[in-house]
Amino acid sequence: MSKVKRYISPVILPIFFLILWQFFSVKLNNPIVLPSVTEVLVILARPNSSLLSLGSLIRNTLISILRVGIGYILAILLAIPLGMLIGYSRRIEEFLMPFLNLFRPIAPLAWVPLVLAWFGVASLASIFNIEQGGLYSLFNNIKISMLFIIFIGAFFPILTNTIYGVKSVKKTLIDSALTMGARKKDIFIKVLLPASLPSVITGFRVGLGVAWMCLVSAEMLPGSLAGIGYLITHAYTVARTDIVIAGMISISFVGGLFDLMFQKIEVKFFKWQSMDK
Repeated sequence: MSKVKRYISPVILPIFFLILWQFFSVKLNNPIVLPSVTEVLVILARPNSSLLSLGSLIRNTLISILRVGIGYILAILLAIPLGMLIGYSRRIEEFLMPFLNLFRPIAPLAWVPLVLAWFGVASLASIFNIEQGGLYSLFNNIKISMLFIIFIGAFFPILTNTIYGVKSVKKTLIDSALTMGARKKDIFIKVLLPASLPSVITGFRVGLGVAWMCLVSAEMLPGSLAGIGYLITHAYTVARTDIVIAGMISISFVGGLFDLMFQKIEVKFFKWQSMDK
C-alpha cells in the first residue's frame, strides 16, 4: 500500500488540474482564451508536425536546448574557476566581489537594450565566417545576444554556489594537503573541487533552471527565426493559444528532465552530505 501511495500521490494534483482545465475550457467555449486539453494534446502527440510554417515542436525545442546548452556551458567555464579563486583567496574576494555584486541584482531582461546595441543580430555563423550550407542555417539561429542573456542568467547562481562550496571546505583538509607537499594546482583540483562539488552541483541545477527561464526572453529578441520561445511568441500573435500552451509544456518537460537529472546525481554521488546533517 505504501508503494501504491508513493506512485499515486504525485499524480493526484496534475489530474485534478487537467480536469479543472477541461471543465473551464468547455465552460468558456473560447479556444483563444483557453483551449481544451485535447486540442493541446493533439499538438503534443504529433511533435514532428510543422506548426505555423515555423517547423515542428521537436525541432524548435532542440534548437532551444542547443542555445541554452552553449550559454550554460560558457557560464560554467567562467563561473567555476572564478568562484574557486574567490572562495579560496580573501584578497581576490575583496578585489572582485564588490564589482561583481554591482551586476548580480540586474535581471537578465534588463540587458536586452544594451545587448542589441552591442551585438545586433550577429550569430555564430558570422563569427565563424560560415556563409552557406547546412551549418549556416544552424549557426545563424544561434545569436550572440541570446547566448549573452542565457549566460547571464546561469552565471551568478553557479558562481555564488561555487564560492559557498569552496568556503565550506574544512581548513584542515587544505592544511593537511599543504603539509604533504601539495602545490596550489593540486589544492584546487584534488581538494577544493571534490570537497565543494555538492554545492557546485546545486549551482549547476539552479543555474540551468534560470538559464532555461531566460530562454523565452532571449528568443523574443530580433533576429530569432526558430526556437520554442519564438514559436510561442509567434503563436500568440496569431491567436493560437493551443500552440502557446504546447510550447510552455515542452519548456516545462525539458526543464523538469534536466532538474531530475541533477537530483539523481545529487542522490547517487552526494548522499553522504545529507547523512551528515
